[in-house]
Amino acid sequence: MVERNIRMLLAYDGTGFRGWAAQGDRRIRTVEGALTDVLEPVVGEGVRLSVAGRTDAGVHARGQMASFVTRSARSTIAIRDALNGSLGPEVVALAVDDAPAGFDARFSATARLYRYRVDVGAVPDPCTARFVWHHPCAPDLGAIRAAARHLVGEHDFTSFCRHPGAGKATVRHLQRASVVRTGDRLEFGFRANAFLHQMVRALTGTLVAVGEGKLEPEGIPAILEARDRSAARQIAPPHGLTLERVVYGRRKRPGL
Repeated sequence: MVERNIRMLLAYDGTGFRGWAAQGDRRIRTVEGALTDVLEPVVGEGVRLSVAGRTDAGVHARGQMASFVTRSARSTIAIRDALNGSLGPEVVALAVDDAPAGFDARFSATARLYRYRVDVGAVPDPCTARFVWHHPCAPDLGAIRAAARHLVGEHDFTSFCRHPGAGKATVRHLQRASVVRTGDRLEFGFRANAFLHQMVRALTGTLVAVGEGKLEPEGIPAILEARDRSAARQIAPPHGLTLERVVYGRRKRPGL
């Protein structure tokens, strides 16, 4: 049987999972583990998933992309329906199709877009609490946007991540950083070629601190230059973060 390259567009509520990556102990629930447990009986062989964003425990996705190679003749509709029948609505395959040879969900991606949502009102909303960080405050959006401008571009983001270890690259190109407010909801948007572990949450926590007046926008370059996690402010909790979209196509940098 000829090898096929299967591509899956996924959405999931990360609340009940210990992140994307499968663990040695299969009793630990992960998104990857749940998917492979369903996929392998469907295609009749072992499945090795590639994924665009290895989301942390408690982090959600609306536009996650994963892919795998198989010799199975099962239709993409049958694969989609098996996943959604077993895992939905907690994990849903929005689309499943045959990808071109050589496509890889991780290495073919040119950018990822994350959104972080913060409720700054006095009282939390129980209907959105699983997906929004409730953090009552009166944020200064002008200060937040001024600070965000210092973050855009190619930088060493060691101060804004859990360090990946000796010899691992920590330079990323943050293409866009934005914040909008609708009522009591702040929505931060970040787009980069790739992100480091906990990078979006660290950026959000620091920008919220700027909005509260605990840090001046002009202090951001010094934090970047320090290359030390302790130089940045609190890390935002995971449940406010969602992987919204993965971009594929030409690798070009948008204007800053």
